[in-house]
Amino acid sequence: MTRPIGTAAELERRRRRAVELVHQGESPATVARIFGVHETSLHRWRRMARSASGLTSKPHPGLTPRLAADHLAQLEALLLQGAKQHGWPNDLWTADRVAVLVQRHFGVRYHPEHVRKVLKQRLNWTSQKPQRRAREHNAKEVERWKADEFSRILREAWQRSAHVLFLDEAGFMLTPTVRRTLAPRGKTPVLPAWDRHARISVISCVTLDLKTGRPELYFELMPEGLNVCAEDSVAFLTELRRELPGPWTVVWDRHNIHSKARLVKQWLLGQPDVVLEDLPGYAPELNPDEMVWAWLKYGRLCNLAPEDVSQLRDHLVRELEWAAFDKELLAGFFNHAHLGVSL
Repeated sequence: MTRPIGTAAELERRRRRAVELVHQGESPATVARIFGVHETSLHRWRRMARSASGLTSKPHPGLTPRLAADHLAQLEALLLQGAKQHGWPNDLWTADRVAVLVQRHFGVRYHPEHVRKVLKQRLNWTSQKPQRRAREHNAKEVERWKADEFSRILREAWQRSAHVLFLDEAGFMLTPTVRRTLAPRGKTPVLPAWDRHARISVISCVTLDLKTGRPELYFELMPEGLNVCAEDSVAFLTELRRELPGPWTVVWDRHNIHSKARLVKQWLLGQPDVVLEDLPGYAPELNPDEMVWAWLKYGRLCNLAPEDVSQLRDHLVRELEWAAFDKELLAGFFNHAHLGVSL
């Protein structure tokens, strides 16, 4: 007779109920038949019940792990050195690579899927998607900018009672940004989409009123197929001056259509209360407006396969208008940039 299915606690309740029924006057043969056990097992349970802990569940300890606790500590130390330290071309760990490392250092051969379970359950590691970062990125310069330059920018903007504007541009295509979804095993979903280069460029800025701590979002969609140029930047800023008057400090990246552009410099001559500031090179993560695009592309509009550009435009407008309405979301964009401004 095979062992009944159930946890140790469930099997304990089963034994106690069987003994209880016998004590209530049911015949052992009937109880044994109800619970699907041999009558001798029922008599054994009755003898065990004479002791206070006789029927207490005793979970099966299972197999002794082949990697002991001290081995796990050594393994994590090896993993934290990075995969390049152990001969791989980058520092990213896969289950296959960890399986090789375990066999190499501990002589234990694990299947990659079991390695994944060990990392998750015993080391509290998780599967994560790496963030791309340009090789030109200078971490020390970024920290210096945040500590020195941005502190100065905020201080001077406060003294001028100026709004701080973070501005950026992005493009959206008919081809969807594909992300993971749920489906039956072995039945990969198919996402019908146009393989065309039709696109819509969008320019937006996230603003912050330093006096009230209130964030705002403003945006404009370009005509189909056009990239944002310096003329568009000037036109956007000019229109925004009507909606958001007063002193400004505009913070943006070092793209050629921004501070370096001749048209922007000419526009600035007629705007004495506008100051332009550049982000450090190759550091888009410092721009809260960059989070608008990440939220759209990898969240709200991921796996979207619009029928045409008009439908894509409708989705963009609807989602951006919703973001502009959600002040808590906009505050999260600022907080994610880790600029020392907590909203």
